[in-house]
Amino acid sequence: MPSHIPPLHLITDDRLLAEELFPKRARSAMAAGGARIALHLRGPRTTGRRLYELALLLREEAARTGAWLIVNDRVDIALMADAAGVQLGGRGMEIGDARALLGREARIGASVHGAEEAVRAAAAGADFLLVGTLFETASHPGRRGRFEVLEECAAAGLPMVGIGGVTPARAGRVRVAGARGVAVIRGVWEAPEPAEAVEDYLSEWESDG
Repeated sequence: MPSHIPPLHLITDDRLLAEELFPKRARSAMAAGGARIALHLRGPRTTGRRLYELALLLREEAARTGAWLIVNDRVDIALMADAAGVQLGGRGMEIGDARALLGREARIGASVHGAEEAVRAAAAGADFLLVGTLFETASHPGRRGRFEVLEECAAAGLPMVGIGGVTPARAGRVRVAGARGVAVIRGVWEAPEPAEAVEDYLSEWESDG
């Protein structure tokens, strides 16, 4: 398990990955956050070719800044692009199989929604948990937020990253609840300047207030 977990995880979607300016905006975000950033290339309907091209484009900036470059679900692309690791959901490859392919040094996250999933992920060898949905969010309309899921999943003993409706103002609350980081989509990518949004989130996360 890595000793360092970036406190801010930037998640993408298919729309973002299709934008011509996405690589530039992603580089800007990584430069702003450095090793405190994990960039998740997540695009369920994005072609493997596009994901691979983006991973190659962003790999150098990740290495330069210390940011993690994570590919969601596509273990093959993470392996070919020499990414830092993968984020696996319930419909992806088994954690143990991904570990066998990627090696001991790869960072493997598991997306969970409750204690049972969290315990299974820990037993299978995940390094950290993406836990949610904490608050109601437009990314998952109709899904009620459950902040208490952080406490439930803490029993698994893995570092947790909270996701779902986390604004900068809520980041401190997530940290106090025991998470090691927060994951966001709209809060950064829909901001006029992603780099400034990254700084806002990190400032709130690190604040003693």
